Amino acid sequence: MFNDQEILETWRMFQEQHLDVRTITMGISLFDCATADSEKTCQRVYDKICRKAEHLVSVGSDISLEYGIPIINKRISVTPISLIAASGDTSDYLCYAKALNRAAETVGVNFIGGFSALVHKGCTESDRRLLEAIPEALATTDMVCSSVNLATSRSGINMDAVRDMGHIIKETARLTADRDAFGCCKLVVFANAPEDNPFMAGAFTGPGEPECVINVGVSGPGVVRTAMESVKGADLGTVAETIKRTAFKITRVGQLVAREASRRLNVPFGIIDLSLAPTPVIGDSIARILESFGLETCGAWGSTAALAMLNDAVKKGGTMASSYVGGLSGAFIPVSEDEGMIAAVEGGHLSLEKLEAMTSVCSVGIDMVAVPGDVPASTISALIADEMAIGTFNNKTTAVRIIPVPGKTVGDTVHYGGLLGSAPVMAVNPQSSEAFISRGGRIPAPIHSMRN
Repeated sequence: MFNDQEILETWRMFQEQHLDVRTITMGISLFDCATADSEKTCQRVYDKICRKAEHLVSVGSDISLEYGIPIINKRISVTPISLIAASGDTSDYLCYAKALNRAAETVGVNFIGGFSALVHKGCTESDRRLLEAIPEALATTDMVCSSVNLATSRSGINMDAVRDMGHIIKETARLTADRDAFGCCKLVVFANAPEDNPFMAGAFTGPGEPECVINVGVSGPGVVRTAMESVKGADLGTVAETIKRTAFKITRVGQLVAREASRRLNVPFGIIDLSLAPTPVIGDSIARILESFGLETCGAWGSTAALAMLNDAVKKGGTMASSYVGGLSGAFIPVSEDEGMIAAVEGGHLSLEKLEAMTSVCSVGIDMVAVPGDVPASTISALIADEMAIGTFNNKTTAVRIIPVPGKTVGDTVHYGGLLGSAPVMAVNPQSSEAFISRGGRIPAPIHSMRN
């Protein structure tokens, strides 16, 4: 039983500290939809998503109303489309993206992820067709998100795909230039992509996942920031212990929602993704948590160490609260979605290079970063390669969601609204990486990959 103090404490987390369930994501396997007839496959994809997710939005809303827990997004992730479309009779995969978007509109979710390919060791013909379709797919749909896994710690880095992604990102930006390259907000590349991630733009349902599954992502930077008020002046060991206890409480809320959604939808519960995912709202910032540790500003020396401690303590606390913690669990540092990060960039305290260093210990990587529209594709590919190296050689997930905004330069700001926030355009090292990227091939896996 909960005592009055615990109930009041949880109520304050929701009302005053921005605690929310960021997303209920239903994962749906589409393997049984594949046929040789692409038109028939698209119809089967649409029908299955609508059938499985028919009550997802209403159930999420009912749980939110009954328990007083804010549930911000209801989303769907599906089997990577490059796998489903491989046996089809078309080379133009845009039809699959439109089928996904139509299904998402019908069931009323915020986003649908899975216009994806896994190319960490090489590309099949189907993978190539999907990669070619990404720019137009993201430009002509509103809800479809795309992800590409370029590297793993077991296979190394597919540098041919890294090179190609630079051009794909640039083309996506060009086709959505009238919306400040909004298409790039729905496109992410990974090293070591998890198969059960409920967060966009990287959510897909991996081949090892069930027929249908409920994954929940919770978020509570404001709760952690408030908890820091009780340990002012304490040593960092005490700070870490406080974060662990706070993460435990946050995870228990997520598990309640996940179990209830699973029961009502009659779908297996998969994982809780305990990720401190910020929003542009003041008081809901990862950067401000780091500053509460004693840094003058995010980006100062010590930021990487502070973020490492935060990420580790969040994972430890979440693991104590649930046996099924998965996805990307930890701390996200998307620039546009975090008012403290935005302030650090605008104040000249946080550079792209420092941000890259911090990604070595956070949950994902360089995320929601706007750069000048004239940055060459090879430079974007080289930035991706650096992040893929951090992921593969540290045996962790890393990712890049970068937005080269046509017509914008350093000092400009682009506005996307909602959870995507506003992105100050960041400076990029102008030195060329063209000759390095043009070599292609594959960077071999690190020695620690040989574990069998």
